[in-house]
Amino acid sequence: MGAMSPTHWAILLVVVVLLFGAKRMPDAARSLGKSLRIFKTEVRELQHDARPESPGAPTTVQSERVDPPAADGHPV
Repeated sequence: MGAMSPTHWAILLVVVVLLFGAKRMPDAARSLGKSLRIFKTEVRELQHDARPESPGAPTTVQSERVDPPAADGHPV
């Protein structure tokens, strides 16, 4: 009950072709390929942006101080 057999894949392929039609399949595959290409370039850009400029350079961290609420419920 784990992996799908070749028969299962063939049935799945037939169902997909019946649902979407043979004419729409190339367009769907083309748009999926474009989407994957865009996703891969965005991931590469994010990885490139996340790398520090040099290995020993310190990274700047922005922080904001948040005061805890007062004990009596009134703002300070």
